[in-house]
Amino acid sequence: MPISSAFSSISPEAQALLALATLWMSGFLMSRVSKVFGLPNVTGYILAGVVIGPYCLNILPQSITSSMSFVTDAALAMIAFGVGRYLDLEMLRTQGRRIILLTIMESLSAAFLVTLAMLTVFRMPLSSALLLGAIGSATAPASSLMTIRQYKAKGPFVNTLIQVVAMDDAVALLAFSICAAIASGREQTGNWMTMLEPVLINIGVLLVCYVLGRFLCAVLQGRSPDHRIVLTCTFIFLVAGLCAMLSVSPLLGCMMLGATYVNVTGDKSLFKQVSRITPPINILFFVLSGMRLDLVSLSSVGIIGVAYFAIRILGKYFGAWAGSRLIGAQKEIQKYLGFALIPQAGVSIGLAVLAQRILPEESGILINTIILSSSVLYEMIGPLSAKYALIKSGAIPASQLSASTSAAKSRSSGNAAAAQKSKSESRKNAALPSAAEKSRPLPAVDQKKKKASTSDLKFSEVTEPSVSRKKADRKAERKDTGAKKETSKKNSEKKHSKKNQPTPAAPPAPVSTLTHLRQHFVRESSETARK
Repeated sequence: MPISSAFSSISPEAQALLALATLWMSGFLMSRVSKVFGLPNVTGYILAGVVIGPYCLNILPQSITSSMSFVTDAALAMIAFGVGRYLDLEMLRTQGRRIILLTIMESLSAAFLVTLAMLTVFRMPLSSALLLGAIGSATAPASSLMTIRQYKAKGPFVNTLIQVVAMDDAVALLAFSICAAIASGREQTGNWMTMLEPVLINIGVLLVCYVLGRFLCAVLQGRSPDHRIVLTCTFIFLVAGLCAMLSVSPLLGCMMLGATYVNVTGDKSLFKQVSRITPPINILFFVLSGMRLDLVSLSSVGIIGVAYFAIRILGKYFGAWAGSRLIGAQKEIQKYLGFALIPQAGVSIGLAVLAQRILPEESGILINTIILSSSVLYEMIGPLSAKYALIKSGAIPASQLSASTSAAKSRSSGNAAAAQKSKSESRKNAALPSAAEKSRPLPAVDQKKKKASTSDLKFSEVTEPSVSRKKADRKAERKDTGAKKETSKKNSEKKHSKKNQPTPAAPPAPVSTLTHLRQHFVRESSETARK
């Protein structure tokens, strides 16, 4: 009996909560497994969905996963809003036309070659070929950026690569939105006005999102960080809801929202705040995408999937080479930039889910299966190809490369060394006395031994800084001793001067009032007798 049947006996609230816990935990555990093999977390999330999906363990029922389709719109809306910050006009002016032209060349070359091969060789419908080509233009920058950080690569090659991958997703989203509007129009029957309806709706969505972006700038002024995140998520989901109501992609609208905010305010800290709440949503999105992977139709993909995998790499390399030559870049950039643009995941998986909604069921399943299966392969070879490009271009210093190689060789013996270190520390701790033993009084002989051993230990642990510290302490002690001597000398001089001073005469004894009256009476009586 499948595990999913156990969910039917519990309440809907419990089903939803347990489903969320299962999706998050499975994604986390598989990401730890993928990390052991040096694979990105996205690969682990997709594999987690395959494992708990209907073709393996079948843990969650289909009714629960189908009710979570809104997670796709929420994740794509967050991704598109974050991509909007790269459409900063000031940054585009700083980068210049050279980087923009290079990014357009490498993205659209892959899209053109994939679309052409699917139309001519495999006779795929125009709508499916356009959407698959637009998805092929996207690049996952995580693998390349992770390799750059790992090997501390620097130089013109790295600067060009970072600028290209930053704008690559924006070009891919624009290309997919245009192709999705064309595909939606072709799927509808009627006149040209009916076919142009999705394009006109997207233009209207862009105008509305520009107005909402200006309003968001005014609302966020003077707000606390928590309220800024709440209001930003409100506007993002509002745009995604309007797009879902109009049956159009939320990518262009949310990207316009982010671009309007960054161009009006120039503030990019908001995007960092929003990115802190996106990991749970992204994990749900990728795990659910893995659960939707049709393993039965994977065998039927066959030569189409292999062709897409190879043609996209060829298009990326040719586009990067042609664009680099066109802008007059260095030879290293012309030769090896395309190898660093091979990885594909994240945005491309979300675009595949949107394409599955637009196209007929059979074509949608085919594209989703191609993108999910190839994304796993791309993420496996992505770090290796990025490392190869960085080495050949000279972006990785030879010292850093040799250090990483020696670290990799010593990693195998790291566990043994750690165990040996822990053993030595435990022996050392065992040799040290406990707190009770330290507080217990020792005999006179033991105290002498303890003082001797302590002095030996201190002498053996002396270093240059400790010697200088002792000298400073001795100097301070001498100053204190001199100050004490001067103080005692002054006190003794004061005492000696007091002894040599003459003793003052005692004041006369006070005369009492009765004696004074008696003397006055005697004087008056004597004067009266004389008279």
